[in-house]
Amino acid sequence: MSTSDPFAQDGPHGRHAEIDAAARTIAFSFGLSGITLRRLASTAGLSPGDIAAHEPSMTALVARTFEELAEIELNEARRDIAGSDSALGALRLLVGSLLEDTHGNFNSVWADAWSMGRHNVALARAARDNMTAWHELICSVVRRGMDGREFEGSDSDLVALQFLALIDSITAYSLVDYRTPAERSHLMRRTLEVSLGLAAGSL
Repeated sequence: MSTSDPFAQDGPHGRHAEIDAAARTIAFSFGLSGITLRRLASTAGLSPGDIAAHEPSMTALVARTFEELAEIELNEARRDIAGSDSALGALRLLVGSLLEDTHGNFNSVWADAWSMGRHNVALARAARDNMTAWHELICSVVRRGMDGREFEGSDSDLVALQFLALIDSITAYSLVDYRTPAERSHLMRRTLEVSLGLAAGSL
């Protein structure tokens, strides 16, 4: 192998890393459905044959790419709220970050996961697992607020499920420009405020 080859020192593991990185880039630009052999080859700078030799299953690659991006998203959320001195502050940060325009790439990836997961068992499992992880994070914030009398109510599990249902619906709405961003934001924030006994504008 020529020493000018960018993968000369990394070997096959380096190629896998390049393919994974290319898949993540494509997912953000074109969605999970955009991860094709031809586009991977173009993005990674490899031949289609090289891609196929190192990653023979596009189905598995799509599922793995989603898992990697979903983990990045969840870890960012955990870091965002780690220093919050109140449950309300943490919830406000979660809502705000998920509704930001810059979060649109993750929204598109999630929308593809729900749709493509109907025919991709590994992707469906990854979507369920990550939904469960998000539910646990949100539930912990809500439970903290209820225990500390910041929030009314006692069913943190239900509120966390409601949170996820709201953000998922708003994600779908945003992809087809249904209602304005302000209206979608109001739906999310005000519904949670009512569920938690918070005054309007708290979130």
